[in-house]
Amino acid sequence: MGNLFIMAAVARFKSLWTPTNAFVVSLAVADFLVAVLVMPFSLVRSIDSWYFGECFCRAHFILDVTLCTSSIFNLSCIALERYIAICDPLHYPARMSPRRVAMLVLLCWIVPVVFSSICVTLGMYTESPPAVLNGSTQPEAQTCSATFHVPFGVATSAISFFIPMGFMLFAYGKIFIAAQKQARWIHAIEHHTQQLQMNQSPMRRNSTRQVQAHVERFSLKKESKAVKTLGLIMGVFVFCWLPFFSLNMIHPLKGYSISTLVLEASTWLGYANSSLNPFLYVLFNKNYRHLFVAMLDCGILCRTLRLSLDSSGFSRQTHTVVTLETISR
Repeated sequence: MGNLFIMAAVARFKSLWTPTNAFVVSLAVADFLVAVLVMPFSLVRSIDSWYFGECFCRAHFILDVTLCTSSIFNLSCIALERYIAICDPLHYPARMSPRRVAMLVLLCWIVPVVFSSICVTLGMYTESPPAVLNGSTQPEAQTCSATFHVPFGVATSAISFFIPMGFMLFAYGKIFIAAQKQARWIHAIEHHTQQLQMNQSPMRRNSTRQVQAHVERFSLKKESKAVKTLGLIMGVFVFCWLPFFSLNMIHPLKGYSISTLVLEASTWLGYANSSLNPFLYVLFNKNYRHLFVAMLDCGILCRTLRLSLDSSGFSRQTHTVVTLETISR
């Protein structure tokens, strides 16, 4: 439902047609398709057996790898867009032009499709490795577990997760450093203000102190919000996907001896990331929350919010500047 709200909000309000939201919508589409096309069949496999045949097992595997990898790539593009907007705002319009954004979105879908197709074509995928079904009386069609040989397990985990994770850590690390620099600039301005107070009258000095205290509280609040947002984004992403891709590499090395229950649990933990993304990237944004309330057609409150959105600067597209608030947008 969260992913559907994102797509509906961006389709309805032209003020949301920005580079950031292009990646957010692409992410929402990938996560929504994971829930519709992948998770129902995985649920049947997890609680019972695979009843859909070998051909559909391969198709399900292609969909699984494609959509989950596309979701991770879109998360990386969001980190890239925020990095350019905050760390290099002067070149933001050129580097995040509509054409380049469209190319990045296409790459987020084309690369996973090609990658998952190659996995099947080159035989990296097998429904029932001998070490897994040794002594089992189940027919091969009743199992649909994605396993890889040693080199391919490392390659798939690196391309789908570890390389994007490294880039996201780099990008958000740079953003955090930029936030700290801005906080130091504000503290320097406060120090300069204190020096100017020595030459002011008592009345003006008291007024200046009040403004200084307000600015300091605002700075600390924004810095705290930035740290919490960045930590939450990376923490949830790593928590959901690290176990699955780690086991994806370890499983072949241990002779496919890891428990099926452990593998299924790690898979569903990765799927959970698709339901958490709307809350992390959109629902924590105040502007999106207002839009969602407006879309629900809630009488007087709805009309009030629409009027406020139309009359506010939110309806005007502007280029992002370096502020702590832009980190969580």
